Amino acid sequence: MSAVNEITTLLLNTVVSLGIALFLVRMILQLVKADYYNPISQFVVKVSNPLVLPLRKIIPSVGKVDTASLLLALLVQAVGIAILFQIYGGRLPNIGQLLIWSVLGICSALLNLYFFAIIGNIIMSWVAQGGSNPAARLLFQITEPVMAPFRKLVPPMGGLDLSPIFVFLIINVLEVLLRHMAASAGLHPALVMGL
Repeated sequence: MSAVNEITTLLLNTVVSLGIALFLVRMILQLVKADYYNPISQFVVKVSNPLVLPLRKIIPSVGKVDTASLLLALLVQAVGIAILFQIYGGRLPNIGQLLIWSVLGICSALLNLYFFAIIGNIIMSWVAQGGSNPAARLLFQITEPVMAPFRKLVPPMGGLDLSPIFVFLIINVLEVLLRHMAASAGLHPALVMGL
């Protein structure tokens, strides 16, 4: 691979990963009913509104799930895969393959988001304990629905919360399954952002 292709791939992966993260975070914020007035929530909403609002008129939310944001994340993933195929000199995959690969990439990106959100929440609990930091509050709101069931099974012992260990274990198991599903679907993991 030439240096130009490698740099292009790096930049494309970065832009696509940020786009996917933006739309997935917006979907998660609605799903967990996070504080809309949090400055970080406001930033995510304002940046994504130009694409989400027009699509939402055509595709309304299904229950708590912001389907417009989810569809945009899938679309960004699919376009990213298609462009990477062009960079690597391959022909474009058929629509079915592209859809399957995009869904696998979105699932992987969602797992990565939660992995880093939980790590961020752990760090913020040490640094900004009991504070009113907007990032700490938002991380708590995003991760609490995932962590709460594990906290019921293993309550904190002496102020030490062990529930993140179990969540990390499940995330790792799901990532292994996703990698094997991607390989069985004929996709090289480097072509999907997050896998």
